[in-house]
Amino acid sequence: MHPLALAGAAAGRLAHYAVSGVVGGLIIRAASKRLPDAKPVAHKALVGGIANSIVAGRWVASAAEEARLKAGDMLAEARTSLGEEVPPPSAVKAGNHDHGHEH
Repeated sequence: MHPLALAGAAAGRLAHYAVSGVVGGLIIRAASKRLPDAKPVAHKALVGGIANSIVAGRWVASAAEEARLKAGDMLAEARTSLGEEVPPPSAVKAGNHDHGHEH
């Protein structure tokens, strides 16, 4: 799977969790107006849901990074099998780095 596809999937999952948290907050706000006694329980549930979303987001980011590294390893192996020299990761240039100061 292409690394950009994995990154897109990770971003989509994170967006899903963010939207779920907002919708959950709106539902709890509406419920707390109708049932004031339920507000502490609803608040605790919302905080727990957001905490779980943070953990899930971290897991997705970790999985995306692992997939990116595996894809890089496979690309290096493919280049080696073709007899090409594989540049080390530090030798890869990220593009034009000229932004007004000297290094």
